[in-house]
Amino acid sequence: VPKKLVTTVSGCADDALAGLVACNPGLRLLQGHRVVLRDDLPAIRGRVALLSGGGSGHEPAHAGYVGKGMLTGVVAGAVFASPSVGSVLAAIRAVAQAGAAGILLIVKNYTGDRLNFGMALERARAEGADVRMVVVGDDCAFATPGKAGRRGICGTVLIHKVAGALAEAGASLDEIEKKVIAAAKVMGTLGLSLSPCSIPGSKPSFQLAEDEMELGLGIHGEAGVRRMKVLPADKAVETMLKHMTDPSNASHLSLTPGSSVVLVVNNLGGLSCLELGIVAGAAVRCLENRGIRIARALVGSFMTALEMAGVSLTLMLADEELVRLIDAKTTAMAWPNIVAGPATTRREEVPAPTEAPRKLQDETGIGPGTARVQRVLQRVCSTLLDMQDKLNELDRGAGDGDCGHTHARAAQAIQAWMRSRPPPAAPAQLLSALADVLLEQMGGSSGVLYGLFLTAAAQSLRGRSGSPAWADAMDAGIEAMQRYGGAAPGDRTMLDSLFAATQALHALRSPGADPLQVLAAAVQSAEAAAEATRHMEAGAGRASYIRSSRLEQPDPGAVAVAAVLGAVLQ
Repeated sequence: VPKKLVTTVSGCADDALAGLVACNPGLRLLQGHRVVLRDDLPAIRGRVALLSGGGSGHEPAHAGYVGKGMLTGVVAGAVFASPSVGSVLAAIRAVAQAGAAGILLIVKNYTGDRLNFGMALERARAEGADVRMVVVGDDCAFATPGKAGRRGICGTVLIHKVAGALAEAGASLDEIEKKVIAAAKVMGTLGLSLSPCSIPGSKPSFQLAEDEMELGLGIHGEAGVRRMKVLPADKAVETMLKHMTDPSNASHLSLTPGSSVVLVVNNLGGLSCLELGIVAGAAVRCLENRGIRIARALVGSFMTALEMAGVSLTLMLADEELVRLIDAKTTAMAWPNIVAGPATTRREEVPAPTEAPRKLQDETGIGPGTARVQRVLQRVCSTLLDMQDKLNELDRGAGDGDCGHTHARAAQAIQAWMRSRPPPAAPAQLLSALADVLLEQMGGSSGVLYGLFLTAAAQSLRGRSGSPAWADAMDAGIEAMQRYGGAAPGDRTMLDSLFAATQALHALRSPGADPLQVLAAAVQSAEAAAEATRHMEAGAGRASYIRSSRLEQPDPGAVAVAAVLGAVLQ
Protein backbone atom coordinates (compact mmCIF):
# COMPACT_ATOMS: atom_id res chain seq x y z
CA VAL A 1 0.00 0.00 0.00
CA PRO A 2 1.57 3.33 -1.03
CA LYS A 3 2.58 5.77 1.69
CA LYS A 4 0.34 8.78 2.29
CA LEU A 5 0.86 11.81 4.51
CA VAL A 6 -2.52 11.71 6.27
CA THR A 7 -3.57 11.77 9.91
CA THR A 8 -6.21 9.07 9.52
CA VAL A 9 -7.43 7.31 6.40
CA SER A 10 -11.06 7.72 7.38
CA GLY A 11 -10.78 11.43 8.12
CA CYS A 12 -8.54 12.54 5.25
CA ALA A 13 -11.29 14.27 3.23
CA ASP A 14 -12.52 16.23 6.26
CA ASP A 15 -8.97 17.13 7.27
CA ALA A 16 -8.15 18.42 3.80
CA LEU A 17 -11.21 20.70 3.74
CA ALA A 18 -10.49 21.91 7.28
CA GLY A 19 -6.95 22.81 6.26
CA LEU A 20 -8.15 24.68 3.16
CA VAL A 21 -10.69 26.69 5.15
CA ALA A 22 -8.19 27.41 7.94
CA CYS A 23 -5.83 29.02 5.43
CA ASN A 24 -8.44 30.96 3.41
CA PRO A 25 -10.47 33.65 5.22
CA GLY A 26 -12.96 33.79 2.34
CA LEU A 27 -14.23 30.24 3.02
CA ARG A 28 -16.46 28.65 5.66
CA LEU A 29 -17.53 25.09 6.48
CA LEU A 30 -21.21 24.28 6.83
CA GLN A 31 -21.71 22.84 10.29
CA GLY A 32 -22.31 19.10 10.29
CA HIS A 33 -21.58 18.65 6.59
CA ARG A 34 -18.63 18.30 4.23
CA VAL A 35 -19.67 21.55 2.54
CA VAL A 36 -17.55 24.65 1.86
CA LEU A 37 -19.30 27.97 1.27
CA ARG A 38 -18.30 31.54 0.51
CA ASP A 39 -17.72 33.60 3.61
CA ASP A 40 -19.84 36.44 2.17
CA LEU A 41 -23.11 34.55 1.58
CA PRO A 42 -25.20 37.71 2.08
CA ALA A 43 -23.54 39.09 -1.08
CA ILE A 44 -25.38 36.55 -3.24
CA ARG A 45 -28.80 37.92 -2.35
CA GLY A 46 -30.60 38.56 -5.63
CA ARG A 47 -27.98 36.64 -7.64
CA VAL A 48 -27.83 33.08 -8.90
CA ALA A 49 -25.96 30.70 -6.58
CA LEU A 50 -23.67 28.05 -8.07
CA LEU A 51 -23.04 24.73 -6.34
CA SER A 52 -20.80 21.90 -7.46
CA GLY A 53 -18.87 19.05 -5.91
CA GLY A 54 -18.10 15.38 -6.06
CA GLY A 55 -15.61 13.00 -4.55
CA SER A 56 -12.47 14.18 -2.79
CA GLY A 57 -9.05 13.35 -4.20
CA HIS A 58 -9.32 15.82 -7.11
CA GLU A 59 -7.92 18.81 -5.26
CA PRO A 60 -7.95 21.74 -5.78
CA ALA A 61 -11.34 20.75 -7.23
CA HIS A 62 -13.81 21.48 -6.03
CA ALA A 63 -13.38 23.67 -2.95
CA GLY A 64 -10.53 25.61 -4.54
CA TYR A 65 -13.04 27.19 -6.93
CA VAL A 66 -15.30 28.67 -4.25
CA GLY A 67 -15.17 32.45 -4.29
CA LYS A 68 -16.56 35.62 -5.76
CA GLY A 69 -16.76 35.16 -9.53
CA MET A 70 -16.87 31.35 -9.36
CA LEU A 71 -18.73 28.90 -7.13
CA THR A 72 -20.91 29.80 -4.17
CA GLY A 73 -20.22 26.48 -2.51
CA VAL A 74 -19.20 22.86 -3.00
CA VAL A 75 -20.20 19.53 -1.51
CA ALA A 76 -17.45 16.97 -1.05
CA GLY A 77 -17.69 13.22 -0.71
CA ALA A 78 -15.10 10.84 0.63
CA VAL A 79 -12.14 10.10 -1.65
CA PHE A 80 -13.51 9.20 -5.10
CA ALA A 81 -17.04 8.87 -3.64
CA SER A 82 -20.09 11.01 -4.39
CA PRO A 83 -21.33 13.31 -1.63
CA SER A 84 -24.45 12.40 0.26
CA VAL A 85 -27.92 13.62 -0.70
CA GLY A 86 -28.28 15.18 2.76
CA SER A 87 -25.16 17.32 2.38
CA VAL A 88 -26.12 18.46 -1.12
CA LEU A 89 -29.57 19.42 0.16
CA ALA A 90 -28.05 21.26 3.12
CA ALA A 91 -25.89 23.32 0.74
CA ILE A 92 -28.93 24.14 -1.42
CA ARG A 93 -30.89 25.24 1.65
CA ALA A 94 -27.98 27.39 2.89
CA VAL A 95 -27.75 29.43 -0.30
CA ALA A 96 -31.52 29.57 -0.75
CA GLN A 97 -31.92 30.99 2.75
CA ALA A 98 -29.19 33.54 1.95
CA GLY A 99 -31.51 34.97 -0.72
CA ALA A 100 -30.18 33.40 -3.93
CA ALA A 101 -32.23 34.19 -7.03
CA GLY A 102 -32.10 30.62 -8.28
CA ILE A 103 -29.55 27.85 -7.83
CA LEU A 104 -27.57 26.01 -10.51
CA LEU A 105 -25.93 22.66 -9.72
CA ILE A 106 -22.88 21.92 -11.90
CA VAL A 107 -22.29 18.18 -11.82
CA LYS A 108 -19.71 15.95 -13.52
CA ASN A 109 -21.20 13.07 -15.47
CA TYR A 110 -20.83 10.16 -13.04
CA THR A 111 -23.75 8.00 -11.97
CA GLY A 112 -23.28 8.64 -8.25
CA ASP A 113 -23.03 12.39 -8.67
CA ARG A 114 -26.05 12.56 -10.97
CA LEU A 115 -28.14 10.45 -8.57
CA ASN A 116 -27.21 12.26 -5.36
CA PHE A 117 -27.32 15.80 -6.72
CA GLY A 118 -30.49 14.93 -8.67
CA MET A 119 -32.26 13.54 -5.59
CA ALA A 120 -31.31 16.63 -3.58
CA LEU A 121 -32.58 18.83 -6.41
CA GLU A 122 -35.97 17.11 -6.39
CA ARG A 123 -36.31 17.48 -2.65
CA ALA A 124 -35.28 21.15 -2.78
CA ARG A 125 -37.82 21.82 -5.53
CA ALA A 126 -40.46 20.21 -3.35
CA GLU A 127 -39.55 22.80 -0.73
CA GLY A 128 -40.08 25.59 -3.25
CA ALA A 129 -36.48 26.30 -4.32
CA ASP A 130 -35.72 27.22 -7.94
CA VAL A 131 -32.94 24.69 -8.63
CA ARG A 132 -31.58 23.37 -11.91
CA MET A 133 -28.74 21.03 -12.81
CA VAL A 134 -26.22 20.98 -15.64
CA VAL A 135 -24.31 17.73 -16.19
CA VAL A 136 -20.86 18.16 -17.75
CA GLY A 137 -19.36 15.40 -19.91
CA ASP A 138 -16.21 16.57 -21.64
CA ASP A 139 -14.17 13.35 -21.97
CA CYS A 140 -12.98 12.70 -25.53
CA ALA A 141 -11.56 9.25 -24.81
CA PHE A 142 -14.17 6.86 -26.17
CA ALA A 143 -14.91 6.62 -29.87
CA THR A 144 -18.36 5.19 -29.10
CA PRO A 145 -19.45 6.33 -25.63
CA GLY A 146 -21.74 3.86 -23.87
CA LYS A 147 -25.09 4.52 -22.28
CA ALA A 148 -23.41 6.36 -19.38
CA GLY A 149 -22.10 8.97 -21.81
CA ARG A 150 -18.92 11.02 -21.66
CA ARG A 151 -17.26 11.40 -18.27
CA GLY A 152 -17.00 14.79 -16.63
CA ILE A 153 -13.37 15.74 -16.06
CA CYS A 154 -11.18 18.86 -16.04
CA GLY A 155 -13.30 20.87 -18.47
CA THR A 156 -15.82 21.19 -15.64
CA VAL A 157 -13.53 23.83 -14.11
CA LEU A 158 -14.03 26.06 -17.17
CA ILE A 159 -17.79 25.67 -16.74
CA HIS A 160 -17.41 26.78 -13.10
CA LYS A 161 -15.60 29.89 -14.34
CA VAL A 162 -18.05 30.77 -17.12
CA ALA A 163 -21.05 30.30 -14.85
CA GLY A 164 -19.38 32.20 -12.01
CA ALA A 165 -18.59 35.21 -14.16
CA LEU A 166 -22.15 35.31 -15.46
CA ALA A 167 -23.62 35.03 -11.97
CA GLU A 168 -21.33 37.77 -10.67
CA ALA A 169 -22.48 40.01 -13.52
CA GLY A 170 -26.10 39.48 -12.44
CA ALA A 171 -27.24 37.13 -15.22
CA SER A 172 -30.48 35.22 -14.69
CA LEU A 173 -30.68 31.48 -14.03
CA ASP A 174 -32.15 30.95 -17.51
CA GLU A 175 -29.28 32.83 -19.17
CA ILE A 176 -26.57 31.09 -17.14
CA GLU A 177 -28.04 27.65 -17.78
CA LYS A 178 -28.33 28.31 -21.52
CA LYS A 179 -24.78 29.67 -21.92
CA VAL A 180 -23.20 26.99 -19.73
CA ILE A 181 -24.86 24.19 -21.73
CA ALA A 182 -23.65 25.82 -24.96
CA ALA A 183 -20.09 26.14 -23.63
CA ALA A 184 -20.03 22.50 -22.49
CA LYS A 185 -20.92 21.38 -26.02
CA VAL A 186 -17.81 22.98 -27.54
CA MET A 187 -15.34 21.55 -25.05
CA GLY A 188 -13.25 18.38 -24.85
CA THR A 189 -10.69 16.84 -22.48
CA LEU A 190 -8.33 13.89 -22.72
CA GLY A 191 -6.01 12.45 -20.09
CA LEU A 192 -2.69 10.62 -20.31
CA SER A 193 -1.00 8.85 -17.42
CA LEU A 194 2.43 7.44 -16.60
CA SER A 195 1.36 5.92 -13.27
CA PRO A 196 -1.70 4.82 -11.30
CA CYS A 197 -3.12 6.47 -8.21
CA SER A 198 -4.19 4.97 -4.90
CA ILE A 199 -6.89 5.86 -2.40
CA PRO A 200 -5.36 6.31 1.09
CA GLY A 201 -5.14 2.91 2.74
CA SER A 202 -5.54 1.02 -0.56
CA LYS A 203 -3.35 -0.43 -3.26
CA PRO A 204 -3.00 1.31 -6.65
CA SER A 205 -6.10 1.11 -8.81
CA PHE A 206 -4.16 -0.37 -11.75
CA GLN A 207 -0.62 -1.10 -12.85
CA LEU A 208 1.46 0.27 -15.71
CA ALA A 209 4.74 -1.23 -16.84
CA GLU A 210 7.84 0.95 -16.59
CA ASP A 211 7.77 1.61 -20.33
CA GLU A 212 4.00 2.15 -20.67
CA MET A 213 1.62 5.09 -20.65
CA GLU A 214 -2.18 5.02 -20.80
CA LEU A 215 -4.33 7.25 -22.97
CA GLY A 216 -7.84 8.36 -22.05
CA LEU A 217 -8.08 7.19 -18.46
CA GLY A 218 -10.50 8.78 -15.98
CA ILE A 219 -9.79 10.89 -12.92
CA HIS A 220 -10.50 7.96 -10.58
CA GLY A 221 -8.09 5.61 -12.30
CA GLU A 222 -10.75 4.15 -14.62
CA ALA A 223 -9.38 2.40 -17.68
CA GLY A 224 -8.50 4.41 -20.74
CA VAL A 225 -8.74 3.50 -24.39
CA ARG A 226 -5.16 2.55 -25.18
CA ARG A 227 -1.90 1.52 -23.56
CA MET A 228 1.23 2.37 -25.45
CA LYS A 229 4.98 2.69 -25.05
CA VAL A 230 6.14 5.87 -23.35
CA LEU A 231 6.51 8.65 -25.92
CA PRO A 232 8.51 11.89 -25.81
CA ALA A 233 6.37 14.80 -24.61
CA ASP A 234 5.87 16.34 -28.06
CA LYS A 235 4.79 13.02 -29.60
CA ALA A 236 2.50 12.30 -26.64
CA VAL A 237 0.80 15.69 -27.06
CA GLU A 238 0.38 15.12 -30.81
CA THR A 239 -1.21 11.74 -30.07
CA MET A 240 -3.61 13.30 -27.56
CA LEU A 241 -4.71 16.13 -29.84
CA LYS A 242 -5.13 13.80 -32.79
CA HIS A 243 -7.39 11.52 -30.74
CA MET A 244 -9.38 14.45 -29.34
CA THR A 245 -10.11 15.87 -32.79
CA ASP A 246 -10.48 12.68 -34.83
CA PRO A 247 -13.86 12.90 -36.67
CA SER A 248 -14.27 9.11 -36.44
CA ASN A 249 -14.38 9.52 -32.65
CA ALA A 250 -18.00 10.18 -31.62
CA SER A 251 -16.83 12.23 -28.62
CA HIS A 252 -14.35 14.32 -30.60
CA LEU A 253 -14.06 18.10 -30.58
CA SER A 254 -14.38 19.68 -34.03
CA LEU A 255 -11.31 21.85 -34.51
CA THR A 256 -10.57 23.61 -37.79
CA PRO A 257 -7.79 26.02 -38.81
CA GLY A 258 -8.65 29.51 -37.63
CA SER A 259 -10.48 28.25 -34.53
CA SER A 260 -9.88 30.08 -31.26
CA VAL A 261 -9.61 28.00 -28.09
CA VAL A 262 -8.99 28.15 -24.37
CA LEU A 263 -6.37 25.54 -23.47
CA VAL A 264 -6.03 23.94 -20.05
CA VAL A 265 -2.90 21.87 -19.36
CA ASN A 266 -3.82 20.06 -16.17
CA ASN A 267 -1.50 18.16 -13.86
CA LEU A 268 -3.26 14.97 -12.75
CA GLY A 269 -1.42 15.20 -9.44
CA GLY A 270 2.04 13.66 -9.61
CA LEU A 271 3.67 15.18 -12.67
CA SER A 272 6.60 17.50 -11.96
CA CYS A 273 6.22 21.18 -12.80
CA LEU A 274 9.17 20.78 -15.17
CA GLU A 275 7.33 18.12 -17.19
CA LEU A 276 4.12 20.16 -17.11
CA GLY A 277 5.91 23.13 -18.66
CA ILE A 278 7.32 20.91 -21.42
CA VAL A 279 3.86 19.50 -22.17
CA ALA A 280 2.33 22.99 -22.18
CA GLY A 281 4.90 24.25 -24.69
CA ALA A 282 4.36 21.20 -26.89
CA ALA A 283 0.58 21.69 -26.79
CA VAL A 284 0.80 25.35 -27.83
CA ARG A 285 3.28 24.51 -30.59
CA CYS A 286 1.15 21.64 -31.92
CA LEU A 287 -2.03 23.75 -31.95
CA GLU A 288 -0.28 26.65 -33.67
CA ASN A 289 1.00 24.27 -36.35
CA ARG A 290 -2.65 23.34 -36.99
CA GLY A 291 -3.58 26.99 -37.43
CA ILE A 292 -5.38 27.18 -34.08
CA ARG A 293 -5.30 30.39 -32.05
CA ILE A 294 -4.84 29.80 -28.31
CA ALA A 295 -6.80 32.73 -26.90
CA ARG A 296 -5.88 31.74 -23.34
CA ALA A 297 -3.76 28.99 -21.79
CA LEU A 298 -4.06 27.83 -18.19
CA VAL A 299 -1.32 25.58 -16.83
CA GLY A 300 -1.31 23.95 -13.40
CA SER A 301 -3.18 21.53 -11.15
CA PHE A 302 -6.91 22.09 -11.68
CA MET A 303 -8.52 18.67 -11.29
CA THR A 304 -6.24 15.91 -10.08
CA ALA A 305 -6.42 12.19 -9.39
CA LEU A 306 -4.48 12.07 -6.12
CA GLU A 307 -0.83 11.31 -6.94
CA MET A 308 -1.31 10.15 -10.53
CA ALA A 309 1.68 11.14 -12.68
CA GLY A 310 -0.17 12.34 -15.73
CA VAL A 311 -1.65 15.24 -17.62
CA SER A 312 -4.92 16.16 -19.27
CA LEU A 313 -5.53 18.64 -22.07
CA THR A 314 -8.79 20.57 -22.25
CA LEU A 315 -9.84 22.63 -25.26
CA MET A 316 -12.86 24.92 -25.33
CA LEU A 317 -13.84 26.70 -28.53
CA ALA A 318 -14.09 30.30 -27.40
CA ASP A 319 -15.63 33.38 -28.93
CA GLU A 320 -14.98 36.86 -27.54
CA GLU A 321 -17.75 36.56 -24.95
CA LEU A 322 -16.43 33.27 -23.55
CA VAL A 323 -12.91 34.70 -23.37
CA ARG A 324 -14.23 37.71 -21.43
CA LEU A 325 -15.94 35.36 -18.98
CA ILE A 326 -12.71 33.36 -18.56
CA ASP A 327 -10.84 36.63 -17.93
CA ALA A 328 -13.34 37.97 -15.38
CA LYS A 329 -11.96 38.47 -11.88
CA THR A 330 -12.47 35.87 -9.18
CA THR A 331 -11.31 35.41 -5.60
CA ALA A 332 -11.27 31.60 -5.91
CA MET A 333 -7.88 30.53 -4.62
CA ALA A 334 -7.20 27.81 -7.21
CA TRP A 335 -7.92 29.93 -10.28
CA PRO A 336 -4.64 31.29 -11.71
CA ASN A 337 -4.09 35.02 -11.41
CA ILE A 338 -2.26 35.63 -14.68
CA VAL A 339 -2.02 38.39 -17.25
CA ALA A 340 -4.80 37.95 -19.80
CA GLY A 341 -3.58 37.35 -23.33
CA PRO A 342 -3.10 34.69 -26.01
CA ALA A 343 -0.55 31.88 -25.77
CA THR A 344 2.10 31.50 -28.45
CA THR A 345 5.54 29.97 -28.93
CA ARG A 346 6.36 32.86 -31.26
CA ARG A 347 6.62 35.50 -28.57
CA GLU A 348 9.42 37.93 -29.31
CA GLU A 349 12.38 37.49 -27.01
CA VAL A 350 13.88 40.34 -25.02
CA PRO A 351 17.12 41.32 -26.77
CA ALA A 352 20.21 40.24 -24.87
CA PRO A 353 21.93 43.20 -23.21
CA THR A 354 25.08 44.36 -24.93
CA GLU A 355 28.19 44.19 -22.81
CA ALA A 356 29.77 47.54 -22.18
CA PRO A 357 33.10 47.87 -23.97
CA ARG A 358 35.97 47.25 -21.61
CA LYS A 359 38.48 49.98 -21.00
CA LEU A 360 41.80 49.00 -22.46
CA GLN A 361 44.36 49.32 -19.72
CA ASP A 362 47.78 50.59 -20.69
CA GLU A 363 49.47 47.44 -19.42
CA THR A 364 51.52 46.38 -22.41
CA GLY A 365 54.89 45.14 -21.33
CA ILE A 366 53.63 44.19 -17.84
CA GLY A 367 53.89 40.51 -16.93
CA PRO A 368 54.97 37.46 -18.90
CA GLY A 369 55.00 37.42 -22.66
CA THR A 370 52.23 35.85 -24.67
CA ALA A 371 54.32 32.81 -25.66
CA ARG A 372 55.12 32.06 -22.01
CA VAL A 373 51.43 32.45 -21.08
CA GLN A 374 50.49 29.94 -23.77
CA ARG A 375 53.06 27.42 -22.52
CA VAL A 376 51.84 27.71 -18.94
CA LEU A 377 48.18 27.38 -19.89
CA GLN A 378 48.86 24.40 -22.15
CA ARG A 379 50.66 22.65 -19.27
CA VAL A 380 47.72 23.39 -16.94
CA CYS A 381 45.21 22.07 -19.48
CA SER A 382 47.23 18.90 -20.18
CA THR A 383 47.50 18.23 -16.44
CA LEU A 384 43.74 18.54 -15.90
CA LEU A 385 42.92 16.36 -18.90
CA ASP A 386 45.36 13.67 -17.75
CA MET A 387 43.82 13.49 -14.27
CA GLN A 388 40.15 13.51 -15.36
CA ASP A 389 39.53 9.89 -14.31
CA LYS A 390 41.37 10.34 -11.02
CA LEU A 391 39.28 13.38 -10.07
CA ASN A 392 36.04 11.60 -11.03
CA GLU A 393 36.98 8.65 -8.85
CA LEU A 394 37.77 10.90 -5.88
CA ASP A 395 34.43 12.69 -6.39
CA ARG A 396 32.30 9.53 -6.40
CA GLY A 397 32.62 9.13 -2.65
CA ALA A 398 31.46 12.63 -1.81
CA GLY A 399 29.68 14.10 -4.83
CA ASP A 400 28.23 13.10 -8.13
CA GLY A 401 31.45 11.82 -9.66
CA ASP A 402 31.88 14.60 -12.22
CA CYS A 403 34.74 16.70 -10.83
CA GLY A 404 37.11 15.34 -13.47
CA HIS A 405 34.62 15.99 -16.26
CA THR A 406 34.11 19.56 -15.00
CA HIS A 407 37.84 20.34 -14.94
CA ALA A 408 38.39 18.64 -18.30
CA ARG A 409 35.62 20.81 -19.74
CA ALA A 410 37.47 23.86 -18.41
CA ALA A 411 40.75 22.68 -19.95
CA GLN A 412 39.14 22.09 -23.34
CA ALA A 413 37.47 25.52 -23.21
CA ILE A 414 40.80 27.22 -22.47
CA GLN A 415 42.50 25.34 -25.31
CA ALA A 416 39.74 26.37 -27.75
CA TRP A 417 40.01 29.96 -26.54
CA MET A 418 43.78 30.02 -27.14
CA ARG A 419 43.30 28.60 -30.63
CA SER A 420 40.89 31.41 -31.45
CA ARG A 421 43.15 34.28 -30.31
CA PRO A 422 46.46 34.86 -28.52
CA PRO A 423 45.95 35.25 -24.77
CA PRO A 424 46.67 38.72 -23.33
CA ALA A 425 50.10 39.16 -21.86
CA ALA A 426 48.96 41.64 -19.21
CA PRO A 427 48.12 39.72 -15.99
CA ALA A 428 44.87 41.56 -15.18
CA GLN A 429 43.50 41.12 -18.69
CA LEU A 430 44.63 37.48 -18.76
CA LEU A 431 42.90 36.55 -15.50
CA SER A 432 39.75 38.46 -16.46
CA ALA A 433 39.58 36.68 -19.81
CA LEU A 434 40.12 33.28 -18.15
CA ALA A 435 37.33 34.07 -15.70
CA ASP A 436 34.98 34.72 -18.64
CA VAL A 437 35.92 31.42 -20.28
CA LEU A 438 35.40 29.38 -17.11
CA LEU A 439 32.15 31.08 -16.14
CA GLU A 440 30.77 30.43 -19.61
CA GLN A 441 32.08 26.92 -20.24
CA MET A 442 33.18 25.08 -17.08
CA GLY A 443 29.83 24.70 -15.34
CA GLY A 444 29.09 23.51 -11.81
CA SER A 445 30.00 25.30 -8.60
CA SER A 446 33.68 24.97 -9.48
CA GLY A 447 33.25 27.14 -12.56
CA VAL A 448 31.67 29.93 -10.54
CA LEU A 449 34.25 29.67 -7.74
CA TYR A 450 37.18 29.83 -10.18
CA GLY A 451 35.43 32.71 -11.93
CA LEU A 452 35.02 34.59 -8.64
CA PHE A 453 38.65 34.02 -7.73
CA LEU A 454 40.04 35.11 -11.08
CA THR A 455 37.74 38.14 -11.40
CA ALA A 456 38.68 39.47 -7.97
CA ALA A 457 42.37 38.74 -8.54
CA ALA A 458 42.27 40.53 -11.91
CA GLN A 459 40.66 43.57 -10.34
CA SER A 460 43.43 43.66 -7.72
CA LEU A 461 46.12 43.49 -10.42
CA ARG A 462 44.76 46.37 -12.52
CA GLY A 463 47.53 48.89 -13.10
CA ARG A 464 49.96 47.04 -10.83
CA SER A 465 53.07 44.96 -11.40
CA GLY A 466 55.66 43.17 -9.33
CA SER A 467 55.60 40.17 -7.03
CA PRO A 468 53.76 41.78 -4.07
CA ALA A 469 50.84 42.55 -6.41
CA TRP A 470 50.38 38.79 -7.01
CA ALA A 471 50.23 38.14 -3.26
CA ASP A 472 47.54 40.82 -2.94
CA ALA A 473 45.66 39.38 -5.92
CA MET A 474 45.59 35.90 -4.33
CA ASP A 475 44.20 37.40 -1.11
CA ALA A 476 41.50 39.24 -3.09
CA GLY A 477 40.51 36.04 -4.88
CA ILE A 478 40.32 34.02 -1.66
CA GLU A 479 38.19 36.73 -0.01
CA ALA A 480 35.71 36.72 -2.93
CA MET A 481 35.39 32.93 -2.84
CA GLN A 482 34.71 32.95 0.90
CA ARG A 483 32.22 35.82 0.69
CA TYR A 484 29.99 34.12 -1.87
CA GLY A 485 30.83 30.44 -1.51
CA GLY A 486 30.53 30.30 2.27
CA ALA A 487 33.44 27.89 2.77
CA ALA A 488 36.39 28.44 5.11
CA PRO A 489 39.76 26.74 5.45
CA GLY A 490 39.21 23.35 7.05
CA ASP A 491 35.83 22.74 5.39
CA ARG A 492 37.30 20.13 3.02
CA THR A 493 36.97 22.07 -0.24
CA MET A 494 39.16 23.44 -3.02
CA LEU A 495 39.65 26.47 -0.77
CA ASP A 496 41.91 24.45 1.54
CA SER A 497 44.61 24.06 -1.14
CA LEU A 498 44.17 27.58 -2.45
CA PHE A 499 44.33 29.14 1.02
CA ALA A 500 47.51 27.22 1.92
CA ALA A 501 49.18 28.31 -1.32
CA THR A 502 48.11 31.91 -0.77
CA GLN A 503 49.64 31.96 2.71
CA ALA A 504 52.94 30.75 1.23
CA LEU A 505 52.77 33.36 -1.54
CA HIS A 506 52.71 36.13 1.07
CA ALA A 507 56.51 35.71 1.00
CA LEU A 508 56.44 37.57 -2.32
CA ARG A 509 55.99 40.75 -0.31
CA SER A 510 59.49 40.37 1.16
CA PRO A 511 62.16 42.39 -0.65
CA GLY A 512 64.43 40.18 -2.73
CA ALA A 513 62.17 37.12 -2.59
CA ASP A 514 62.80 34.56 -5.36
CA PRO A 515 59.41 34.12 -7.12
CA LEU A 516 60.19 30.56 -8.25
CA GLN A 517 61.23 29.45 -4.77
CA VAL A 518 58.13 31.05 -3.27
CA LEU A 519 55.91 29.37 -5.89
CA ALA A 520 57.56 26.00 -5.21
CA ALA A 521 56.83 26.42 -1.51
CA ALA A 522 53.24 27.38 -2.35
CA VAL A 523 52.82 24.21 -4.45
CA GLN A 524 54.14 22.08 -1.59
CA SER A 525 51.72 23.77 0.82
CA ALA A 526 48.82 23.23 -1.56
CA GLU A 527 49.65 19.54 -2.04
CA ALA A 528 49.97 19.01 1.72
CA ALA A 529 46.66 20.82 2.30
CA ALA A 530 44.94 18.69 -0.35
CA GLU A 531 46.18 15.50 1.28
CA ALA A 532 45.06 16.80 4.68
CA THR A 533 41.47 17.05 3.47
CA ARG A 534 41.42 13.23 3.61
CA HIS A 535 41.04 13.52 7.40
CA MET A 536 38.64 16.48 7.49
CA GLU A 537 34.91 16.54 8.04
CA ALA A 538 33.24 18.41 5.19
CA GLY A 539 31.73 21.71 6.26
CA ALA A 540 30.64 23.05 2.87
CA GLY A 541 29.82 21.81 -0.61
CA ARG A 542 27.97 18.66 -1.59
CA ALA A 543 30.27 16.49 0.54
CA SER A 544 28.91 18.19 3.70
CA TYR A 545 25.78 16.03 3.33
CA ILE A 546 27.84 12.81 3.52
CA ARG A 547 28.81 11.19 6.83
CA SER A 548 32.49 11.81 7.53
CA SER A 549 33.09 8.09 8.01
CA ARG A 550 32.41 7.61 4.31
CA LEU A 551 34.90 10.27 3.18
CA GLU A 552 38.13 8.33 2.89
CA GLN A 553 39.81 10.17 -0.01
CA PRO A 554 41.15 13.72 -0.31
CA ASP A 555 38.80 16.35 -1.69
CA PRO A 556 38.94 16.31 -5.52
CA GLY A 557 38.64 20.09 -5.82
CA ALA A 558 41.60 20.59 -3.48
CA VAL A 559 43.62 18.02 -5.43
CA ALA A 560 42.80 19.81 -8.70
CA VAL A 561 43.93 23.20 -7.34
CA ALA A 562 47.25 21.74 -6.16
CA ALA A 563 47.75 20.15 -9.59
CA VAL A 564 47.06 23.46 -11.37
CA LEU A 565 49.63 25.28 -9.23
CA GLY A 566 52.11 22.48 -9.82
CA ALA A 567 51.63 22.80 -13.57
CA VAL A 568 52.24 26.56 -13.37
CA LEU A 569 55.49 25.93 -11.50
CA GLN A 570 56.65 23.39 -14.08
